[in-house]
Amino acid sequence: MPNIKSAKKRVITSRKKAENNTVVTSSMRTAIKKCEKAIASKDKEAATTTLNTAIKRVDKAASSGLVHKNKAAREKSRLTKKVNEME
Repeated sequence: MPNIKSAKKRVITSRKKAENNTVVTSSMRTAIKKCEKAIASKDKEAATTTLNTAIKRVDKAASSGLVHKNKAAREKSRLTKKVNEME
């Protein structure tokens, strides 16, 4: 543990940031998994609603720099393509 006051503050703030980052990335992953599950169950309506939330979560992760912008675009493209191919 650091002795200097500013170093102590940095430890606390970096810990808070790390927790927030894990929340954002894990929520993105779960949203993607829910969308893929809805696609697998062939429920078009549920797939479109989960697709919208997944896109929001992916965009949030990309805007905060947790995920590369090309990866975010790839994830969104793949999910959208799968939903559009559903009947």
